[in-house]
Amino acid sequence: MKISFKKTYKFAVKSALFISVFATAFAVLLASIIFENDLQKLFLFGMVFIFIIYVFSFLVLQYRVEHFIYRRVKKIYDDVSLLESSTFINQPITTDMETLTREVKKFATDKKLEIEMLQVREQYRREFLGNVSHELKTPLFTVQGYISTLLDGAMEDKAIRKKYLKRAEKGVERLIYIVEDLDMITKLEVGDLNLDYSEFDIVELIQNVFDLLEMKAEKKKITLAFENYHIQPNFVRADKDRVQQVIENLIVNSIKYGKKEGTTEIAVVNLTKKKVLVRISDNGEGIEKQNIPRLFERFYRVNKSGSRSEGGSGLGLAIVKHIIEAHKEKIYVESEFGIGSEFSFTIEKVVNK
Repeated sequence: MKISFKKTYKFAVKSALFISVFATAFAVLLASIIFENDLQKLFLFGMVFIFIIYVFSFLVLQYRVEHFIYRRVKKIYDDVSLLESSTFINQPITTDMETLTREVKKFATDKKLEIEMLQVREQYRREFLGNVSHELKTPLFTVQGYISTLLDGAMEDKAIRKKYLKRAEKGVERLIYIVEDLDMITKLEVGDLNLDYSEFDIVELIQNVFDLLEMKAEKKKITLAFENYHIQPNFVRADKDRVQQVIENLIVNSIKYGKKEGTTEIAVVNLTKKKVLVRISDNGEGIEKQNIPRLFERFYRVNKSGSRSEGGSGLGLAIVKHIIEAHKEKIYVESEFGIGSEFSFTIEKVVNK
């Protein structure tokens, strides 16, 4: 890596000036004694002396400083390969020590922040790999166990064979479910999943989701309802299937972590002339404050022990976030532990409806 240095002569200029003034004053004082106060000769002597001393001092100082400081600093830049990713390679590096110190300090601070970010990402990566392994291992071992039992002799019993094959099928379905969700997130992240925009009534869509999840909510005696009973149609422009997936995932989560005989309410609010806010709130168990920033991570679970028993791939909220961001919209979450949670997202409104 070649570093371009922008030289500064400020140090040598000032130092040479100080030396020259001092040396000349001393020499003139000494010469005044020798030349017996001949002002013309003293002036000529002083001018010649200060010029020679100044040039000599400047050259010596500049060379020595450059040789012992600037070249060594340059070697440090050349040896530190990390500097290739810094802004130093994009502009000449000044040899002014104050500016150089400031730039190096900024570089060190930036690198410290970068290292801390990499450490956080590495921790997330380890957790993600552990979670993927766990999510895939459970259904795989289940399927393997049932198939092994059948191969060991249980296949002859028709009743056991049918029961075990059905259980193995459920395990395979769960694997497919997880893989499909992972594939969707990957496509959303790289922008390969094309959105099919259309205009539709968001209120009608939510009512359809209520109908689909009515039986699931009934098992926990949770009421699904609109916050405003007399809610009016509200037309939006988005990918209808993806928005339905978002609402389904959020309501399923609300049911999953809701209290028995609780309530899940949805409100559709005209936020601005161009935006609609969809708000899903419940009076469930809520989320502790430290868990909220990581809610939308893949496989991140607030309740590590009990949440898997509720089913799901652990990718629901991650998919929700990516779908909303693919629409170039925002999603928000507010929660208080023990009281409930509220998820909300914006969506483009059809103005002429």
